[in-house]
Amino acid sequence: MKHVDEYRNGDTAQKLAATLAREVDPTRDYRLMEFCGGHTHAIFRYGVQDLLPGNVKMIHGPGCPVCVLPISRIDQAIAYARRSDVILCSYGDMLRVPGSKFTSLMKAKAEGCDVRMVYSTLDALELAQNNPDKKIVFFAIGFETTTPPTAMAIKQAQTMGLKNFFILSNHVLTPSAIQNILESPDVRALGSVPLDGFLGPAHVSVVIGSQPYEYFVEEFQRPVVISGFEPLDVMQSILMLVRQLNEGRAEVENQYLRAVTHMGNTKAKKLVAEIFELRRVFEWRGLGEVPYSGLRIKEEYAAFDAEVQIPVETPPARENKACECPAILRGMKKPTDCKLFGTHCTPENPMGSCMVSAEGACAAYYSYGRFREAV
Repeated sequence: MKHVDEYRNGDTAQKLAATLAREVDPTRDYRLMEFCGGHTHAIFRYGVQDLLPGNVKMIHGPGCPVCVLPISRIDQAIAYARRSDVILCSYGDMLRVPGSKFTSLMKAKAEGCDVRMVYSTLDALELAQNNPDKKIVFFAIGFETTTPPTAMAIKQAQTMGLKNFFILSNHVLTPSAIQNILESPDVRALGSVPLDGFLGPAHVSVVIGSQPYEYFVEEFQRPVVISGFEPLDVMQSILMLVRQLNEGRAEVENQYLRAVTHMGNTKAKKLVAEIFELRRVFEWRGLGEVPYSGLRIKEEYAAFDAEVQIPVETPPARENKACECPAILRGMKKPTDCKLFGTHCTPENPMGSCMVSAEGACAAYYSYGRFREAV
């Protein structure tokens, strides 16, 4: 990529839109899920949805790492923050996500808890160095993109001999979530929508490569096109999905060739495999209990595992019944279907995680004016 403007060219977008208009079958609908919240924001920021034929329907998926954390894990982080011997740190979005009873890490900070925003795991390590009398708990979240930095932080903490650095691991896996959307009885009970194909995430795929998607493409016969985040990336990827569906194919295709390879970043994957192992089950907001979809720290590195070294208890948590975030994450509803959207729930006063995160669907609708459209 020489210039980002090349991937935002309006004339090229119009040509792609014209090609899509010619090639879509007017007698059928194309239900495509953009798994990643970054794609959702690109679609709305650049008006991609307005250039698509009416029967190409984009469905927003659960690929927002902040959004998919259940309330119970937020409450757990707040419980750590309320300990007098702990400094809890995490990325900025996490501080504003509501837990149960309308609490959040930001509100805990206002109550006097020591909660810090960090920009990287290096900041968390520096906190541990500068505060030897405190336990530093890093509230680690994210898909495969942010897992290698967490693994590296544990390796560095071991090398530095830090005894006060701990990880609260909430890292989750993309392929497991997509598979769960397609087959889980829990999701069928909660409600789901029929899907014809997926836009595969960009940054995640840089790490894991295109190979992990091959299993469920074969198993469930749903095509996947790994897409970059620029508007022309997204439009070209949608065209690739439409062509697969028209031809009756179900394959993994890689539109994001400038960054994604078949096997991904082997060094990063090796590091993650050294530090982490699969949890038997992990709870996702909107998807329920998803088998083998989360990562925990291996026993060899348990000295850095907050859940092992500093166990806390939290009461059972319940979702806010008025918030439609779980249904939005499953693709069952749009943000504008939520009674709280744009009234009680805004970016300044978020009632659910989909409005908090920079990758959340509700934040995308609100930021780019979709809440003004007729439902």
